[in-house]
Amino acid sequence: MSERAAPYYCPYCGDEDLRPSEEGHGAWECAACNRAFRLSFLGLLASGLRQRPPGEEPI
Repeated sequence: MSERAAPYYCPYCGDEDLRPSEEGHGAWECAACNRAFRLSFLGLLASGLRQRPPGEEPI
C-alpha cells in the first residue's frame, strides 16, 4: 500500500481537524481533542473464514 489511508473523522471526538503525525506511517493527530491514533491494514478476510451463528444470513 503506497498511499496513506486518510481518515475523515477522529474516532474519539468526530472532529475533522486531523493532521498526519510525525510518529510514522498511518499515525494521525486530532487538533480538537489532542489525541493521536494509528490506522493500519490488517488483511483481507476470506469468505467462510469465520463461523456464523446458526440462522445468521451472510452479508
